[in-house]
Amino acid sequence: MAISPDRLKDNIKQQKIIQQLLSGIFYGEVYLVGGAIRELMLNKIPNDYDFALSDERDIKTFEAIFHAPAFILGKKPIQTHRIIIKGRSLDITILKGAIDEDLKRRDFTINAIAYNIRNNSITDTLRGIDDIEQRMIRYPDKNSIVNDPLRMLKAVRHFTTLQDFSLDIDLTRSITELKHIIKNVAPERVKYEMDLIMTSENVFAGMKKLEDLGLLFEIFPELYSLKLLDREKQFALETFGHTIDGFNYLHKYAKRYRLDEKEIKNVGYALLFHDLGKANTYTYDEKKDAVHFFYHERSSRDISQSIMERLKFSIQEMKAVLSLIENHMRIFLISNEESTEKALRRVVYKMGDLAPSLVILTLCDMYGSSCGKNNASTQRVKKRCAEIIEMFVEWKRKPLPKLISGGDLLLMGFSEGPLIGKCLSEIQEKQIAGEITTKGEAMEYARERLIQLIADS
Repeated sequence: MAISPDRLKDNIKQQKIIQQLLSGIFYGEVYLVGGAIRELMLNKIPNDYDFALSDERDIKTFEAIFHAPAFILGKKPIQTHRIIIKGRSLDITILKGAIDEDLKRRDFTINAIAYNIRNNSITDTLRGIDDIEQRMIRYPDKNSIVNDPLRMLKAVRHFTTLQDFSLDIDLTRSITELKHIIKNVAPERVKYEMDLIMTSENVFAGMKKLEDLGLLFEIFPELYSLKLLDREKQFALETFGHTIDGFNYLHKYAKRYRLDEKEIKNVGYALLFHDLGKANTYTYDEKKDAVHFFYHERSSRDISQSIMERLKFSIQEMKAVLSLIENHMRIFLISNEESTEKALRRVVYKMGDLAPSLVILTLCDMYGSSCGKNNASTQRVKKRCAEIIEMFVEWKRKPLPKLISGGDLLLMGFSEGPLIGKCLSEIQEKQIAGEITTKGEAMEYARERLIQLIADS
């Protein structure tokens, strides 16, 4: 529920950061602007604060009040001075004219409200307060998007993260018309906004909105081949459709299994990319009247790697997401009545700390495919997922000991190279199966492999 302008002023003045600023002596006007006012209007506590100053000398006053230096972000003519205090950012820009003109240049009217700290007044020439009360995301004018195309994605991010907000019809029309210019935006900026959408509890609505506006296929054109596949083959279970539907379950199960924000983000991207290879691996068996996507997970992995390199994912993110994609069929393949404890243990030891993330990805994939309905098949998969989580907890409590190292193999007579890694993997597989339990048994197996290698050479 939005609050009145007078209550908004009181809320602003109660903020510790504002109270500290009230003690300062400034050369010019000091305005609180942007998302902080929107958050306070919605009775929330801002994480960060944006300020606009009429006199550049007042940056030094900010530094003195908060006992922290300001550093510059961005390039001229528009630069932001940032001060970090206790994990919060204070972003400061210098006004080039009147505050009214500055507000017209901002992204959305809900972020185009200014509070003058010195005289306790609010400037709201674009009626942003009304738009907050009406839960409407609206731009000042179409040039807002032309000047910074990222604002199209930011609009969807606001739609996703702000409860019960809608996109104005003119904004929607402009995004649909101008969606192609999102390609002009630096990939790091696109990735940042997508991360915020991915980690929002309302991610399903955000992904649907991206699809409806056409932005999703501009950012990830590789997804469109799945959309075409669904259309051309008229699948009852859509490859692209079930991918998007899977986001309905991401946060439900992530919360249940206590995934952190980084893990949720990785699972979200793995879900978005996990079936990209199906468009390349589609085959139809006429005799059996069956559709196959043999080894599509490998193709999906390769396509996903190209996407993540393009969007500047970190090495750690790429490693996690690619591992999840490559193994996304693993739990399904062992979800039958004949599955053994050894097979479950192998999943945990292979995935390591990614095991809970693989469970969440499996559940999202499964319920996206079944429209959230339970049946005998989904119950088996759920049972396997629960067993894997139990085994993962046990593994964290008592990890599988490392019986032998690459150094041991070198001393034994192995040459440096991939054969050492192969032998260590074989020993770990036998250790998982319970066939090797001591270092002596591991060494004996390695000796036998070395003798075999010498004989084969």
